[in-house]
Amino acid sequence: MRSKSIGFKLIAAFMTVLMFVVAGPCQTAIAALIPTGGTIPIDESNKARENIKNFLARQDSQDLLISRGISPEEIMARINSLTDAEALMVSQHIESIPAGGNAIGIIVGAILLVFIILLITDLLGLTDIFPFVKKHR
Repeated sequence: MRSKSIGFKLIAAFMTVLMFVVAGPCQTAIAALIPTGGTIPIDESNKARENIKNFLARQDSQDLLISRGISPEEIMARINSLTDAEALMVSQHIESIPAGGNAIGIIVGAILLVFIILLITDLLGLTDIFPFVKKHR
């Protein structure tokens, strides 16, 4: 009978330590009231979404998106899935965001990328393009 009591005490002690180890890292949630001014009013987010929809409803925007394989239904689904903060940010910057970026930077970057790839393959001995690369054969 005494050995059962010691066994139960050991199991109880082990389970107590296990409970504290498992529950120790958990933190309680911190909740607070949100002030009225801290939230985005619904009418502002609706206006932002309408601004985005009007911008994307233009014919030039539609043609560009369709040429890239994006259907008008997908565009509306993406606009509707934006959070209120995202919709406001996009709406505020929609006119100033560049459509395609700097073409010269893209071209220079592509040429540099091709050069680096060819240089690496030349150093590995897979190609023989650059005469300044010493071959180890």
